[in-house]
Formats: sequence, C-alpha cells, structure tokens
Amino acid sequence: MSEPSKIFQPAIPSVPVPAAITQSGASSAAKAQSGPVPAAITLDDVDRRIISLLHDNARISNTDLARAVGISPSTCLTRVRSLRTRGVITRYTAEINPRALGFTLQALISVRIRPGARHLIEKISAEIRAQPEVAQLFFLGGSDDFLIHVRVYDSDHAREFVLKHLSVNPAVASTETNLVFEHHTALSVGLRPAL
Repeated sequence: MSEPSKIFQPAIPSVPVPAAITQSGASSAAKAQSGPVPAAITLDDVDRRIISLLHDNARISNTDLARAVGISPSTCLTRVRSLRTRGVITRYTAEINPRALGFTLQALISVRIRPGARHLIEKISAEIRAQPEVAQLFFLGGSDDFLIHVRVYDSDHAREFVLKHLSVNPAVASTETNLVFEHHTALSVGLRPAL
C-alpha cells in the first residue's frame, strides 16, 4: 500500500519549466498563499493538459476536467492539488471586460526613474500598484524602469493619471504613454514548446 502523501505520476517524459513570475499587481497575501516557487518545476503531459484546460476555464468541474484529460476524477483532483502545492497554480480569477465597467481606453505607460532615486523604486512601485486604474505593472530591465498597463475612461483620464501619479513625483525622470488599440491574451501560457 502506498503512502497517502505520494502522488501517482505516470511514466511520461518530464520537461523542466521555468518558474512563473508572480504578477506584480498581486497582493502580498496572495503571494504568501502561493508560497515560494522553485527555479524549475517538472511537469508531465498530463499536468500540462490540466493547466491548459484550467487556463481556458478555471470553473470547469473536476469531473469534466478528468474526462478531458483522460484520467479518473480522484487522480485529477490529486494532480490539481499538487499543482497548487508546488506553486504552479497560484490563483483562480475572473477576467472582467473593462468596457463593461466604463473603461473604454487602455494605455501602456513607460516610466523612467531618475538615477539618484533608484532606492525609491519599491516605494514608487507600491504607490503605482495601489491606483485603481492600474491593471498590471511590470518592473523592467533596460532603458525604462516600469511599464504600467492602465484602464481608463478616456484620454483625459489617462492624462490625469500621468499628471497626478507620475509627473508630480520628483523621482520620475520621464514617461511615455502609448494607447492600446487591441489587447489579446495568449492562450498558450507557454504550454506549447517554443519554436
């Protein structure tokens, strides 16, 4: 009889997968719940199919998920729990249509911090993430320090955001705003091999 803590893993060749970077906008409580993520996590084909199906529809029932993957419901539940425990699945969320909330415009704002103010980057990042218009915040390597994805009502709202939260900050050297005409989320989430 096997120990209950061990998870059945079929003999499918494993492929190491780079650890996912925690989303900058996630709360510290959500980060703490997901726990530390190792440098590489080994996933087999069954894990990848489960992740792909959950990415498409996080509300799929365990029975339907198991049927789609071709495993028993109990094995599927064990697999999903293992993916959560290992930090592969960090949260389940609903994708909201910003237009339904009145946000008719999206923009990407590049921000460059003054060289003498680099010690303030974490503080500035926290202030930016706290703004309700911010959908995502990326900390960058390169000429810009941040890329902010905002959802706003109109161009005046975008301008107001830049002036109120960025331009007035003496640590900010420059900003550049680009309007988003279309936005598409990749469905693969890196589950397909790169070409």
